[in-house]
Amino acid sequence: MLPYLHIGPLTLGTYGLLVASGLLAGFFVLRADLRRRGLAADPNAVVGVTGLAGLVGSKLWHTLETPRQFFAHPLEETFSAFGFAFYGAVVGGLLALVWLAKHYRIKSLGMLDVAAPAAALGYGIGRIGCLISGDGDYGIPTSLPWGMSFPNGIMPTMARVHPTPIYEFLAAAAIFVYLWRLGPQSARGPRPAGVVFGSYLVLSGLARFLVEFIRLNPRSIFGMTNAQAASLIALAAGGVLLVAARKPAEETAWRKRE
Repeated sequence: MLPYLHIGPLTLGTYGLLVASGLLAGFFVLRADLRRRGLAADPNAVVGVTGLAGLVGSKLWHTLETPRQFFAHPLEETFSAFGFAFYGAVVGGLLALVWLAKHYRIKSLGMLDVAAPAAALGYGIGRIGCLISGDGDYGIPTSLPWGMSFPNGIMPTMARVHPTPIYEFLAAAAIFVYLWRLGPQSARGPRPAGVVFGSYLVLSGLARFLVEFIRLNPRSIFGMTNAQAASLIALAAGGVLLVAARKPAEETAWRKRE
């Protein structure tokens, strides 16, 4: 593992570099999606504001999950390059995107649809940062041939464990491809707003819920981790959104047939 890169007098955290790379990749995806949808919004502002809100939300969520650790070392925890939570980033990013939608006079669901593929890809790239830095996001011990140890990681372990960041990267990459191809159009005409974002919530929620079974996170709610509980909420919200988004389209198609 390689938690830090030393370039002359500079010391760079590999996790931070991969998160920045994820934001950059998300920028290009979001810019392309705005163009193909014909939406007038500045991709630099959207990625910048959403990324910042996501980082703040991620840090706050992690603080709520580990309050004792935070109060024991408040300054160190606040400015640490580690200690981020996925669903905190989702909440912070959602709030930022809703505000940006109002600012650019775009439907909120339309803005969320645009951001969904970019978010999936950016998250997957960020997980590679977890793998390279060995920050403790790995899974339980395994005898499978692809099990990995992290002797030089931020949180080292000599045991061979599930490389869950790789699992999450592969899932995120597949979700990104699906969401991108889902796109704003279908063979039947314009796709209803909210379908892409609803699919993102369902697929990413399901992926996170499943991987948590082999992660080293503490159990808290009905034997589930906090992330699993949040994943179920995401799954439910995404399902409701998909039903609500597709219903008007089905009604319109039915009326046309009449």
